[in-house]
Amino acid sequence: MVQSGGLSGSRLLLRRLRDVMAGGGSAQDRLNKVVTIIAADMVAEVCSAYIRRAGDLLELFATEGLKPEAVHKTRLRIGEGLVGDIAAHARPLALADAQAHPNFAYRPETGEEIYHSLMGVPILHSGRVVGVLVVQNRTRRNYTEEEVEALETIAMVLAELVASGELVSPDEMRPTEGIGLLPLRLEGVAFNKGLAMGQAVLHEPRLTLHRTVAEDPGQELERLRAAVAGMHSALDDMLAASDIAGGGEHRDILESYRMFAADRGWLGRIAEAINSGLTAEAAIQKVKNDTRARMGHVTDPYLRERLLDLDDLANRLMRHLDGGTAAGADLPFEEVVVFARTMGPAELLDYDRQRLRALVLEEGSPTAHVAIVARALDIPVLGRVADVLNRIEPGDSVVVDADNEQLFIRPTEDIQQAFAESAQMRAQQQAAFAAMRHLPAETRDGVRISLNINAGLLVDVPHLDACGADGIGLYRTEIPFMLRSAFPDVAAQTEMYRNALDQAGDRPVVFRTLDIGGDKVLPYWSGTGGENPAMGWRAIRIALDRPAMLRQQLRAMIAAAAGRRLHVMFPMIAEVSEFDAARAIFEIELDRARRRGATLPTEVKVGIMFEVPSLAWELPALLSRVDFVSVGSNDLRQFLFATDRGNPLLSERYDVLSPPMLGLLDHLVRCCAEAGVPLSLCGEMAGQPLEAMALVGLGFRSLSMSPSAIGPVRTMTRSLEVAPLRRYLDQLLSRPGRRLRGSLRSYARDHAVAI
Repeated sequence: MVQSGGLSGSRLLLRRLRDVMAGGGSAQDRLNKVVTIIAADMVAEVCSAYIRRAGDLLELFATEGLKPEAVHKTRLRIGEGLVGDIAAHARPLALADAQAHPNFAYRPETGEEIYHSLMGVPILHSGRVVGVLVVQNRTRRNYTEEEVEALETIAMVLAELVASGELVSPDEMRPTEGIGLLPLRLEGVAFNKGLAMGQAVLHEPRLTLHRTVAEDPGQELERLRAAVAGMHSALDDMLAASDIAGGGEHRDILESYRMFAADRGWLGRIAEAINSGLTAEAAIQKVKNDTRARMGHVTDPYLRERLLDLDDLANRLMRHLDGGTAAGADLPFEEVVVFARTMGPAELLDYDRQRLRALVLEEGSPTAHVAIVARALDIPVLGRVADVLNRIEPGDSVVVDADNEQLFIRPTEDIQQAFAESAQMRAQQQAAFAAMRHLPAETRDGVRISLNINAGLLVDVPHLDACGADGIGLYRTEIPFMLRSAFPDVAAQTEMYRNALDQAGDRPVVFRTLDIGGDKVLPYWSGTGGENPAMGWRAIRIALDRPAMLRQQLRAMIAAAAGRRLHVMFPMIAEVSEFDAARAIFEIELDRARRRGATLPTEVKVGIMFEVPSLAWELPALLSRVDFVSVGSNDLRQFLFATDRGNPLLSERYDVLSPPMLGLLDHLVRCCAEAGVPLSLCGEMAGQPLEAMALVGLGFRSLSMSPSAIGPVRTMTRSLEVAPLRRYLDQLLSRPGRRLRGSLRSYARDHAVAI
């Protein structure tokens, strides 16, 4: 191709291939002609096309140069040989001495032993490898980057022939397991809780390419410019919608998405592909496939979000090119549950929010952009439902129970009836909780319990009013950091914290300083891994080793709380000296603000999260220094029992309602009471009525939990009498035993405690 004269040669070859594709004869005849043309144009002795078959096999479908009898007989598994390696990693290979490569696999029936150099590229369609295209030469040839690019462009054209189903029947590759009339129950992870029922709609933004080779690249570039302008205008209209126009992280995400749509690098790569001879649609698809192939194995949360945004934008731009409507514009049912592998944040907004009942994803995370937008719109989201797209048919009736992290496909009548009853009961419960939200969480014997919410995004703060919470007991400051492409400066942080305080009004907000590391990865930060990241370099350890980060965060909190109360909490303190060092940095920043004449907070409280058991042996020294203590029950359980809380093999092995955990919490309650230091607990333990009952019995008077747990815990509290429960707990803790859950449940039943 290089010999044909750069871009003009590339266009000439693509036109010849287009003529072959459009010509008569079977698909096999056309493929045979294609490999012959490619071999001649690229001055290669061999050109071969391998097509993916069922069972992850690559079958030699056509060749120029290898033995003809090897066609449809030579097969390689994905990962086997150089061809299999190209397919496994979805990336090109260019080797001057292919036989010296450790993955080289010799197949005598092909006669390829006389060929030394090899260049191969994956044939990609919708981000999936559907084949491999290879050229070979007898001599040791150093293939250029331009030749690799040229072969990738040719593979783009071949992808449409493979995807047409003329070479391999689509039925052969379509998974059949789980599809049929039988009901199914699948499990996932709740990204946004709720109950929903509707009919399945598959989110299929992929469009069929009717033309891949351009007649006039200039005209294609003009079509691209017009489509980009139309897409930008439509995104602006979307951002102006009434339920999106307000502030919050969901708005910030969509603003960033809008800016990403104007990225010159992405648009420039599409223009380059057009100049090589592709239509605008084919160029977009090529860039999308190339990007997904390169980034498909990336696990970094930020880069995964960028990949989803690119997929979304590519699909959106292609629809603007052909004048089509948005993916969710024409919904066939009144009540819809949308199923997708992944989804960009703007794609969700294409669906009619009056008819969209829930979203089910094969992948994703609770901090994925689409999950945050769905949370802002109160749409239940169930994610990480393995293989769901292969087990659902359009129009299937489905029940999404995100409260219990399960999905029912084609539910039987009794399941549908149970869902209807559960939905009705849930609505009644929610109405009852809402009616009680202004009542104090006070026990029958007059003990007042402060119920607070955990938050991490501005979209969480309005739940204060909705559930009648007393304040924010834990504001996870790291979550907004995880959604940004760069570390926010002091001004940006000040705005975030000020917004949270503004929305909370006169209710307290306890800001936890950055708890990054472990499973909380910042896209612009490295070095927080290790064999045991949860117990590694994270939280206060990073803050003290990188004090500039902590200084900036504390400076922003002080500025945001001007004229108001400020509560700051340091996470993962393992020894008193760490708290002393962190508080010293805080006092320095407070003094600097005072000397600058800035308006200071009216009240400052500085505390710690009790998560590391080693602090139990330093409580006297600690309690003489802190203004408050908050137990982080999730990490405390993890460190107390030396158990990875994310390991499913251990998730049920150790119980928080057991003598070790309750005994440690009881010791902490007594020490804090003696020292006069306020004590609270945040984490999953606080949000479960039975566990919360035990905590109140031990002496906890402040609990922080997810907003949805406030109603049930308030109801439990108002049905409880503390004094007899305290006496009962004293008896339980004096007995040897592995778990106390059954005994506590029996106590609640016998004393009419609503759990």
